[in-house]
Amino acid sequence: MTTPQAASVHPTTGDGDGLPRKLGVWSAAAAAVGLTIGSGIFRVPATVAAESGSVGAIALVWVLGGVITLCGALTIAELAAAFPRAGGIYVYLREAYGPLPAFLFGWSWFFIRSAASAGTALVFVAYLGSFVPLGGAGQRAAAVALIVLVGAANYRSVRLGAAIQDASTVAKVLAILLAAAAIFTLGQAGGGALAGPVGFAPAGLGGIGVALVAALFAYDGWIAATLIAGEVRDPGRALPRALAWGSVVIVATYLTINLAYLYALPLAELAASKAVAVDAVTRVAGAGGAALIAALVMLSTFGGLNAGLMTGPRVYYAMAEDGLFFRRVAAVHPRFGTPHVAVVLLVVLTALNASVRTFEQLAEAFVLLLYPFLALTVAAVFVLRRRRPELERPYRTVGYPLVPAIFLVGTVAMMVNSLLERPDATLLAAGIVAVGVPIYYAWRSASRRQPAGS
Repeated sequence: MTTPQAASVHPTTGDGDGLPRKLGVWSAAAAAVGLTIGSGIFRVPATVAAESGSVGAIALVWVLGGVITLCGALTIAELAAAFPRAGGIYVYLREAYGPLPAFLFGWSWFFIRSAASAGTALVFVAYLGSFVPLGGAGQRAAAVALIVLVGAANYRSVRLGAAIQDASTVAKVLAILLAAAAIFTLGQAGGGALAGPVGFAPAGLGGIGVALVAALFAYDGWIAATLIAGEVRDPGRALPRALAWGSVVIVATYLTINLAYLYALPLAELAASKAVAVDAVTRVAGAGGAALIAALVMLSTFGGLNAGLMTGPRVYYAMAEDGLFFRRVAAVHPRFGTPHVAVVLLVVLTALNASVRTFEQLAEAFVLLLYPFLALTVAAVFVLRRRRPELERPYRTVGYPLVPAIFLVGTVAMMVNSLLERPDATLLAAGIVAVGVPIYYAWRSASRRQPAGS
């Protein structure tokens, strides 16, 4: 199966996707930044601190996560420019390895995206409770209502979803940087972990690996720009820029706010914190700062939820276009120009997850499901350069082959460590993927038995 080369992509149409190209480089970058900077940066730093065991090891984990993220983005940008189609990673896996690995990614995506978006919504309503009293049932009801509201905006218009994303991304990045500035300005130089010895001795190599899994969960959303590639104008130029600059903003923002956490909180308090941003600002600004941080977390998670519900449906849409899912899911709304059935599907799955599962349950298997497919996608650059040297590549990976190799080595090491340190979660993720194999063959068999045109 082949896909038209990037040179043949029309600047305003979906190039066979049926989705109009309405988005520019900024909207694609905002989707990547907005999906990444959601709830993770307000929960994950405590896990990283607890597993790492020293200030230097904490810094090492966040830097390693940033390096892996940048290397992955710079590599996958080559595929995004060559195959600017809706579905992103699903398309690249199909082109490099065939329909089965692509289907397995799409199958896993039902769990990956709906779980991540549901977790983000639950964090939003947890902090909403700082302003409006909500019980457990009230929080779940509010989370479902928020998911439906954001989903409706993305059902109505990709431009409306992108406009929400653009505004919320700018606001959240500025707010996080302002929070960091306030911590550095108001905090006492001797009050936090940075005042003590900055050792690089980790609690153990296994702990570093577990901490890296947590950090990569916080870094995960940079692939969002690839999922909406079929709706980006001039994708050969815009997508590499969106991935590169989006990743740089993410890494810079994360390193800055983590440095602020270490400045404000002793290491033991950071590791034990359940709401690290609130604890850090409260330490330097008093109880009044907690309300401001709660508002910041709500803003951040709202933007993350919007990015997930805007970009996630494109994988289901691409699967349906290939005949690997119900054809109806590939429908494009005649008035709104959105994959409206795919949007509704993701909203329903996300609302169900938010109704019955906790944040920790939703987040646990996320990285272990996603990153094996990211590793296969990065490896696809090597595969396609060998198999299809004639393919037009508007962008070629900077630092090839070292840059993709760094991503692959880091990802494989992280997964092996997870198998050793968290075998139950790792095997559960592998089991979810394995179940997709018989489903794929059953679907293909049923499709062949259907009469033509049905």
